[in-house]
Amino acid sequence: MTMITEIQQEVTIKFAGDSGDGMQLTGTLFTEDTAMSGSDLATFPDFPAEIRAPQGTLAGVSGFQLHFGSREILTPGDDFDVLVAMNAAALKANLHLMAPGCTIIANTDGFDKKNLRLAKYEDGQNPLENDSLAGFELIQMPVTKLTREALAHSDLSTKDKDLCKNMFVLGFLYWRYNRSLDATLDFFKQKFGRKPAMMEANIMALRAGYHYGDTVEAFTTRYEVKAAPLEKGTYRNIMGNEALVIGLITAANKAGLPLFYGSYPITPASDILHSLAQHKHFGVRTFQAEDEIAAICAAIGASYGGNLAVTGTSGPGLALKTEAMGLALMLELPLVICDIQRGGPSTGLPTKTEQSDLLQALYGRNGESPLPVIAAYSPADCFEAAFEACRIALQHMTPVILLSDGYIANGAEPWKFPKAADIAPIEVHFHKARDNGEPFLPYERDERYVREWALPGTKGLAHRIGGLEKEAGTGNVSYDPANHEYMVKIRQAKVDKIADFIPEQELSIGPKQGQALFLGWGSTYGVIKSVVKDLLQEGYTVAHAHLRHIRPFPRNLGELLQQYDKIIIPEINNGQLCKVIREQFLREVIPYNKIQGIPITKAELKGFARQVLGHRA
Repeated sequence: MTMITEIQQEVTIKFAGDSGDGMQLTGTLFTEDTAMSGSDLATFPDFPAEIRAPQGTLAGVSGFQLHFGSREILTPGDDFDVLVAMNAAALKANLHLMAPGCTIIANTDGFDKKNLRLAKYEDGQNPLENDSLAGFELIQMPVTKLTREALAHSDLSTKDKDLCKNMFVLGFLYWRYNRSLDATLDFFKQKFGRKPAMMEANIMALRAGYHYGDTVEAFTTRYEVKAAPLEKGTYRNIMGNEALVIGLITAANKAGLPLFYGSYPITPASDILHSLAQHKHFGVRTFQAEDEIAAICAAIGASYGGNLAVTGTSGPGLALKTEAMGLALMLELPLVICDIQRGGPSTGLPTKTEQSDLLQALYGRNGESPLPVIAAYSPADCFEAAFEACRIALQHMTPVILLSDGYIANGAEPWKFPKAADIAPIEVHFHKARDNGEPFLPYERDERYVREWALPGTKGLAHRIGGLEKEAGTGNVSYDPANHEYMVKIRQAKVDKIADFIPEQELSIGPKQGQALFLGWGSTYGVIKSVVKDLLQEGYTVAHAHLRHIRPFPRNLGELLQQYDKIIIPEINNGQLCKVIREQFLREVIPYNKIQGIPITKAELKGFARQVLGHRA
């Protein structure tokens, strides 16, 4: 038998099964190995909101999508080249995203009568046995049975042996794509060091899957995806919440401050608390509060005491933090509020992605309460966005809202991380102690309208704090009408002035004027840039600009918008940025909105763009 190795430019794999089948771990391990091979990649984990959804049902399907290649990868892929279906429900939930000729790897043990019934197939109909999958490359393997056979001499229970079946599949895919097992073997040794029986079982299942591919005569082709031409540097694979954590720690280090994180667990922000709690050696203090309000109020107290204070949440929690955000704004203390968005309203779609909170971030507080808002656009970019949010908060003495979302938080991509020495320090100035007998003016401002940070207990700096309106300069409680209007205006002016200390808006791709500008923010970055690249190749004069700073906008944004005939704004919401752009710049915009808990696909956005643009320039 002659084995053929076929070179592929890019591949999209979807791992799908029950939420207990380990698809997230399988996808993560394959992703880590892919990153080490030098391929560019993007991932999209997708899982049920329930901790343990009903096994075998469509609602219980958990998936992990990975798009990797030897070229620039900007999205997790529209459809799949390979689907790993651990049961009937996994196949049914994902088959519509596959084209004929693609590969289905099916665990036949997950297609018994019970699983077929739970997946709502008609009685007597098994897609593996009828002609419904004609045209696909169908690889059938009894994964559960083969895993049990591989672990026949293990002392583990049958239930524990079955937990290893995802490693059998992973081993087979490592064989199929010419991968080494070494990195995953090292992972097992670290994870199961104190459970040698479980470690050995996973290793045996992984190797059994690899050798299964190597010994079954029907498999005559292996595949290889070469390294992508990435910019020179040192890379690691990183998820959005991981990058955000590193950005926060780096900002605290560069500001010379301890980091305090107060939070209440909420999907998809909880990983930030879990990760920061592991970094106490960097001067990080974490506090799991009894509720969202306590979490942010503790962070405000930490800020008052001289910490880089951060709190994190998702949409429902941001609503609960609203009053305390107003307090931080009134006190004019630095605070970073991380909002990892998800589908709403109310509890909404806890594990699904949505750009749902932009208007809440901009306007969702009582009174005139402007806060800077910035947004991360990819998993790796969460590092830069978090660092920038901290910089603005510390240097402009204001709360800052940092927007991410579930797609960014749980997705992964290669990150070329910087050297610590190349990152500029964040200059922080505390008001100095005084003993000259002159009255202290805690709300005296510099040319940026920023007051100095006065730490409690510093000699001569005693002053009043609280949520009541402040008298200009002294900070005393004031009900004077003219003073209130002045303070409202000066707080707005302080936020507006930040525009002088952020970069001007640049294009990510495309000409400086033309038929249309695709304007985006947050997690739509990859799909917009990918579509604009294709449209440019087709002869359209289009460009892409992506906003990091949403309040205040970059100084040149209005001028940039005027250079294009049309402004197209794709969003995973019902048109929130569209409303803001129309109101501030009096430009008509063309929205493209998707509110399904899943990202916008390249195909659907490109089709919409062609309809809007009509003929080529």
